[in-house]
Amino acid sequence: MAVLVGKNAPKFSAKAVINGGEIVDKFSLDKFKGKKYVVFFFYPADFTFVCPTELLAFQDRLDAFKKRNTEIVGCSVDSEFSHWKWLQTDLKDGGIKGVTYPLVSDLAKTISENYDVLAGSYEYDDNGNVSFSGTPQSYRGLFLIDKQGVVRHQLVNDMPLGRSIDEALRMVDALQYFEENGEVCPANWKMGDKAMSASQEGVADYLSKR
Repeated sequence: MAVLVGKNAPKFSAKAVINGGEIVDKFSLDKFKGKKYVVFFFYPADFTFVCPTELLAFQDRLDAFKKRNTEIVGCSVDSEFSHWKWLQTDLKDGGIKGVTYPLVSDLAKTISENYDVLAGSYEYDDNGNVSFSGTPQSYRGLFLIDKQGVVRHQLVNDMPLGRSIDEALRMVDALQYFEENGEVCPANWKMGDKAMSASQEGVADYLSKR
Protein backbone atom coordinates (compact mmCIF):
# COMPACT_ATOMS: atom_id res chain seq x y z
CA MET A 1 0.00 0.00 0.00
CA ALA A 2 1.46 3.33 -1.07
CA VAL A 3 1.71 6.13 1.47
CA LEU A 4 0.63 9.33 -0.26
CA VAL A 5 0.82 11.58 2.80
CA GLY A 6 3.13 14.50 2.08
CA LYS A 7 2.90 13.98 -1.68
CA ASN A 8 0.85 15.69 -4.35
CA ALA A 9 -2.50 13.98 -4.82
CA PRO A 10 -2.52 11.99 -8.08
CA LYS A 11 -4.21 13.93 -10.86
CA PHE A 12 -7.11 12.70 -12.95
CA SER A 13 -9.75 13.93 -15.34
CA ALA A 14 -12.84 11.74 -15.48
CA LYS A 15 -16.57 11.63 -15.97
CA ALA A 16 -18.58 12.45 -12.87
CA VAL A 17 -22.09 13.19 -11.69
CA ILE A 18 -22.46 16.52 -9.88
CA ASN A 19 -25.36 18.26 -8.14
CA GLY A 20 -27.22 14.98 -7.80
CA GLY A 21 -27.88 14.44 -11.48
CA GLU A 22 -25.67 16.38 -13.92
CA ILE A 23 -23.09 14.33 -15.86
CA VAL A 24 -19.84 16.13 -16.70
CA ASP A 25 -17.01 14.82 -18.88
CA LYS A 26 -13.80 16.19 -17.35
CA PHE A 27 -14.11 16.45 -13.61
CA SER A 28 -10.83 17.12 -11.80
CA LEU A 29 -9.73 18.01 -8.29
CA ASP A 30 -7.55 20.71 -9.85
CA LYS A 31 -10.56 23.05 -9.74
CA PHE A 32 -10.19 23.22 -5.95
CA LYS A 33 -6.43 23.81 -5.82
CA GLY A 34 -5.52 27.06 -4.10
CA LYS A 35 -9.12 27.50 -2.93
CA LYS A 36 -10.46 24.58 -0.91
CA TYR A 37 -9.58 21.49 1.07
CA VAL A 38 -10.87 18.19 -0.31
CA VAL A 39 -11.96 14.95 1.31
CA PHE A 40 -11.67 12.49 -1.57
CA PHE A 41 -13.02 9.06 -0.75
CA PHE A 42 -13.38 5.73 -2.54
CA TYR A 43 -16.10 3.15 -2.03
CA PRO A 44 -16.46 -0.32 -3.59
CA ALA A 45 -19.64 -0.07 -5.69
CA ASP A 46 -23.02 1.52 -6.29
CA PHE A 47 -26.17 -0.32 -5.21
CA THR A 48 -24.44 -2.20 -2.41
CA PHE A 49 -24.96 -2.32 1.36
CA VAL A 50 -22.42 -0.44 3.49
CA CYS A 51 -21.73 2.11 0.74
CA PRO A 52 -25.06 3.99 0.84
CA THR A 53 -24.75 4.42 4.61
CA GLU A 54 -21.41 6.17 4.09
CA LEU A 55 -22.50 8.35 1.17
CA LEU A 56 -25.64 9.47 2.96
CA ALA A 57 -23.67 10.10 6.16
CA PHE A 58 -21.30 12.40 4.24
CA GLN A 59 -24.33 14.21 2.82
CA ASP A 60 -25.78 14.62 6.34
CA ARG A 61 -22.58 16.41 7.41
CA LEU A 62 -21.98 18.26 4.15
CA ASP A 63 -22.73 21.69 5.62
CA ALA A 64 -20.22 21.07 8.42
CA PHE A 65 -17.51 20.34 5.85
CA LYS A 66 -18.48 23.34 3.71
CA LYS A 67 -18.22 25.63 6.76
CA ARG A 68 -14.63 24.45 6.93
CA ASN A 69 -14.04 25.30 3.26
CA THR A 70 -13.85 21.59 2.46
CA GLU A 71 -15.34 19.78 -0.52
CA ILE A 72 -16.48 16.15 -0.42
CA VAL A 73 -15.87 14.03 -3.54
CA GLY A 74 -16.68 10.32 -3.88
CA CYS A 75 -15.34 7.80 -6.37
CA SER A 76 -15.98 4.18 -7.38
CA VAL A 77 -15.30 1.95 -10.37
CA ASP A 78 -18.91 2.27 -11.56
CA SER A 79 -19.88 4.17 -14.70
CA GLU A 80 -21.30 7.67 -14.62
CA PHE A 81 -24.63 6.15 -15.71
CA SER A 82 -24.66 3.83 -12.70
CA HIS A 83 -23.89 6.81 -10.44
CA TRP A 84 -26.72 8.78 -12.05
CA LYS A 85 -29.24 5.98 -11.63
CA TRP A 86 -28.24 5.41 -7.99
CA LEU A 87 -28.63 9.13 -7.32
CA GLN A 88 -32.16 9.05 -8.77
CA THR A 89 -33.21 6.03 -6.69
CA ASP A 90 -35.14 6.56 -3.44
CA LEU A 91 -33.58 5.50 -0.16
CA LYS A 92 -36.33 2.94 0.44
CA ASP A 93 -35.25 1.21 -2.78
CA GLY A 94 -31.54 1.16 -1.92
CA GLY A 95 -30.69 4.47 -3.57
CA ILE A 96 -28.94 7.63 -2.42
CA LYS A 97 -31.34 10.25 -3.71
CA GLY A 98 -30.50 13.59 -2.12
CA VAL A 99 -26.70 13.27 -2.35
CA THR A 100 -25.39 16.43 -4.04
CA TYR A 101 -21.59 16.23 -3.90
CA PRO A 102 -19.65 14.88 -6.94
CA LEU A 103 -19.34 11.16 -7.65
CA VAL A 104 -16.46 10.31 -9.97
CA SER A 105 -16.54 7.37 -12.37
CA ASP A 106 -13.36 5.27 -12.33
CA LEU A 107 -14.54 2.74 -14.88
CA ALA A 108 -10.98 2.17 -16.14
CA LYS A 109 -9.81 1.71 -12.52
CA THR A 110 -6.84 4.01 -13.13
CA ILE A 111 -7.75 6.47 -10.36
CA SER A 112 -8.05 3.65 -7.82
CA GLU A 113 -4.74 2.26 -9.07
CA ASN A 114 -2.97 5.62 -8.76
CA TYR A 115 -4.27 6.12 -5.24
CA ASP A 116 -3.35 2.47 -4.52
CA VAL A 117 -6.76 1.45 -3.22
CA LEU A 118 -7.68 -1.05 -5.94
CA ALA A 119 -8.42 -4.40 -4.26
CA GLY A 120 -6.43 -6.45 -6.74
CA SER A 121 -4.02 -6.14 -9.63
CA TYR A 122 -3.60 -6.91 -13.31
CA GLU A 123 -1.29 -9.81 -14.20
CA TYR A 124 0.25 -10.81 -17.54
CA ASP A 125 1.30 -14.28 -18.62
CA ASP A 126 4.20 -15.17 -20.91
CA ASN A 127 1.96 -14.73 -23.95
CA GLY A 128 0.90 -11.24 -22.99
CA ASN A 129 -2.59 -12.26 -21.90
CA VAL A 130 -3.97 -10.16 -19.08
CA SER A 131 -5.99 -11.31 -16.09
CA PHE A 132 -7.12 -9.66 -12.87
CA SER A 133 -6.28 -11.12 -9.49
CA GLY A 134 -8.41 -9.99 -6.56
CA THR A 135 -11.56 -7.88 -6.53
CA PRO A 136 -11.94 -5.24 -9.27
CA GLN A 137 -13.28 -2.64 -6.83
CA SER A 138 -11.80 -0.04 -4.52
CA TYR A 139 -11.18 -0.38 -0.82
CA ARG A 140 -12.73 2.32 1.37
CA GLY A 141 -9.90 4.80 0.94
CA LEU A 142 -10.09 8.38 2.22
CA PHE A 143 -7.64 11.18 1.46
CA LEU A 144 -7.57 14.65 3.01
CA ILE A 145 -6.00 17.02 0.50
CA ASP A 146 -4.95 20.54 1.44
CA LYS A 147 -5.36 23.70 -0.64
CA GLN A 148 -1.95 23.14 -2.25
CA GLY A 149 -3.06 19.72 -3.51
CA VAL A 150 -0.95 17.77 -1.01
CA VAL A 151 -2.30 14.69 0.79
CA ARG A 152 -2.15 15.32 4.54
CA HIS A 153 -4.08 12.30 5.82
CA GLN A 154 -5.11 8.94 4.42
CA LEU A 155 -7.10 6.03 5.76
CA VAL A 156 -7.97 2.76 4.01
CA ASN A 157 -10.60 0.33 5.31
CA ASP A 158 -11.40 -3.13 4.03
CA MET A 159 -14.76 -3.39 2.27
CA PRO A 160 -16.89 -4.64 5.21
CA LEU A 161 -15.72 -1.80 7.48
CA GLY A 162 -17.60 1.48 7.22
CA ARG A 163 -15.63 4.60 8.06
CA SER A 164 -16.33 7.36 10.59
CA ILE A 165 -17.51 10.67 9.14
CA ASP A 166 -16.86 12.31 12.52
CA GLU A 167 -13.22 11.23 12.29
CA ALA A 168 -12.88 12.72 8.80
CA LEU A 169 -14.28 15.99 10.11
CA ARG A 170 -11.95 15.86 13.12
CA MET A 171 -8.95 15.50 10.83
CA VAL A 172 -10.02 18.55 8.83
CA ASP A 173 -10.27 20.50 12.09
CA ALA A 174 -6.85 19.26 13.24
CA LEU A 175 -5.15 20.21 9.98
CA GLN A 176 -6.72 23.65 9.86
CA TYR A 177 -5.97 24.28 13.56
CA PHE A 178 -2.32 23.43 12.98
CA GLU A 179 -2.12 25.65 9.92
CA GLU A 180 -3.73 28.58 11.71
CA ASN A 181 -2.05 28.28 15.11
CA GLY A 182 1.18 26.35 14.59
CA GLU A 183 0.34 24.01 17.46
CA VAL A 184 0.14 20.23 17.04
CA CYS A 185 -2.89 18.15 17.99
CA PRO A 186 -2.41 15.30 20.50
CA ALA A 187 -4.28 12.00 20.69
CA ASN A 188 -8.06 12.25 20.53
CA TRP A 189 -7.89 16.03 20.06
CA LYS A 190 -11.07 17.73 18.90
CA MET A 191 -11.98 21.34 18.30
CA GLY A 192 -12.04 23.22 21.60
CA ASP A 193 -9.44 20.98 23.24
CA LYS A 194 -6.00 22.15 24.26
CA ALA A 195 -3.26 21.65 21.66
CA MET A 196 0.47 21.90 22.30
CA SER A 197 3.67 23.32 20.91
CA ALA A 198 5.94 20.92 19.04
CA SER A 199 8.64 20.89 21.71
CA GLN A 200 9.68 18.87 24.76
CA GLU A 201 8.40 21.70 26.95
CA GLY A 202 5.08 21.69 25.13
CA VAL A 203 4.66 17.96 25.56
CA ALA A 204 5.58 18.12 29.24
CA ASP A 205 3.15 20.96 29.85
CA TYR A 206 0.35 19.15 28.07
CA LEU A 207 0.91 15.84 29.86
CA SER A 208 1.09 17.54 33.24
CA LYS A 209 -2.43 18.90 32.72
CA ARG A 210 -4.11 15.69 31.55
